[in-house]
Amino acid sequence: MARFAQSSEFTIMRTSGLGPWMALRTMLVLGAGFVVLTVAVGDYIAPAAERWALVAKAKYLGQTSTTGSTGAWLKEKTKDGTLAVNVRAVRADGALTGIRIFEFDRQGRMTLQLHADQGQVQEEADNWLLENARLTQLSYASSTANDSAAAVTKDSHAQLNWPTSITSEMLIAAVHKPDRMPTLELFQFIQHLKTNDQSAQKYEIEFWRKVFYPLSCLVMVVLALPFAYLHFRSGGIAGYVFGGVMAGISFFLLNNVFGYAGNLQNWSPMLTAAAPGLIYSLLSLGAFAWLVIRR
Repeated sequence: MARFAQSSEFTIMRTSGLGPWMALRTMLVLGAGFVVLTVAVGDYIAPAAERWALVAKAKYLGQTSTTGSTGAWLKEKTKDGTLAVNVRAVRADGALTGIRIFEFDRQGRMTLQLHADQGQVQEEADNWLLENARLTQLSYASSTANDSAAAVTKDSHAQLNWPTSITSEMLIAAVHKPDRMPTLELFQFIQHLKTNDQSAQKYEIEFWRKVFYPLSCLVMVVLALPFAYLHFRSGGIAGYVFGGVMAGISFFLLNNVFGYAGNLQNWSPMLTAAAPGLIYSLLSLGAFAWLVIRR
C-alpha cells in the first residue's frame, strides 16, 4: 500500500472512484481469503503433517511422543472414586507404552494399581486392551479414612480389557502441545478436563486463540490501509515499510504475552485471546479514521 501511495497509483484509483469505504471493503475481502487459508492450514494441514512427521520419526528414528520425564497424566471420575492414569509415551501407530493406573476411593485411599507394558485404545468398545498387565487390588476392612490395614491381592494378565472413556484424541492432546491440535479435538479435551475437575486454563486460552487468530488476518490487512493515504517523498518509503513490519511483529509478541499472562493471572480465556486483536483493530480503525476522514 505504501508503494502504491509513493507511485501515485492509489491516488489515481481514488480519483477514479475508489472511496475509503470501498477500499476498506476490498481489503476485508482480501483478508477473508487469508482467514480461510489460516483455518485450513491450522486445523487440517498442520495437524495432519504433524502426525505424518511422528510416523516418519517412529519408522526411521524409533522416536515416540512423550511429554516431560513422567509422560502424560489424565484423571477420570468413576462411580466409586477417581482414577489417575499415566502413559509414558504414545507411539506413532497409536500404541501406548508404560501404562500406570491408580484408583482411589472417596476417602482418598488407593484401592487399585495397574501396570502394563503397552496397550491399544479401542474406540468402538470404549476400553483399552492392555498387554502384560500386573494388577494389585487393596481392600480395606472398614470404610473409615484412618483405617490403614488393607488386604492386598495381586494378579497378572497377558491381555486385559480395561473400560474407560479416555480416547486416543485425549491422549494425543495430553502429549502434544495445544497449539498443534485441531480446534475440535482441543474443545473435546477441555470438556474432559472440566468434567474431571482438572484445570483447563491453558487449553482454554489456546482454544480461544485458535478461534480468534484467523480474524487477526483482517486486523493486519486493515492496518495496512492507512499507509496508502500517507504522502511519501522519494526514498522515504523504507521507514514506513519497516514500521509496518514492526507493527506485525508487535502484534505477534503481544498475542504471546497475553497468553502467558492470562495463564499466570487466571484471566478470562476468551478475553485473553481476544484482547490483542481488539487492541490492534481499534488502532487500525483509528489510524484509518484519522488519515482518511479527518484529513
